[in-house]
Amino acid sequence: MTQLPSDATLTESGFAEPGSGQILLIACGALAREILALKSANGWDHMVLQCLPAKYHLYPDKITDAVEDMVRKHRDAYASIFVVYADCGTGGLLQAKCDELGVEMIEGPHCYSFFEGNEAFAGRDEITVFYLTDFLVKQFDAFVWKPMGLDRHPELRDMLFGNYTKLVYQAQIEDPALRAKAEECAERLGLAYEYRFTGYGDLATALKAQA
Repeated sequence: MTQLPSDATLTESGFAEPGSGQILLIACGALAREILALKSANGWDHMVLQCLPAKYHLYPDKITDAVEDMVRKHRDAYASIFVVYADCGTGGLLQAKCDELGVEMIEGPHCYSFFEGNEAFAGRDEITVFYLTDFLVKQFDAFVWKPMGLDRHPELRDMLFGNYTKLVYQAQIEDPALRAKAEECAERLGLAYEYRFTGYGDLATALKAQA
């Protein structure tokens, strides 16, 4: 599959064009590969994917307005729209906007929760854990190391991560290279390391329900 830019707006090609009976998925760019994999595995060709820039992971205040703009732009072309964002740091604003617009969104506070399964994640109550997904392992420097200034000021590490005790890598696919890189990320942050294979968790459940 062609490499997807980490900060670009992605519009899926190679699937059915918008029209009657089709479902538009408005998603975070960090979930593009996972959604495409689920679509392909399940034959959900009636689902059309459009992604907002993955960099909004760093700027959650942009998410709600961007989702609203995309819903208003495309709603007349699809039978339904499903927003593949959790709350993602919007403080409930995204859910309120989706309710106002009459569209559904995936449940959960963030992708770490729905990948593990929202119920299971809530039961862990891991307030001192720093999480990485497949996407964030691949994009660790672009989405963690550099935005936090650790490339320029590594001495900030203990201040920024001093209250964390462990890095948990929530793996969506089995990949030894990603496991090794995630462990390296933990070492760079000075944290203990744990690997958890989550698969697609509640993301798969939510998309199946929409399909």
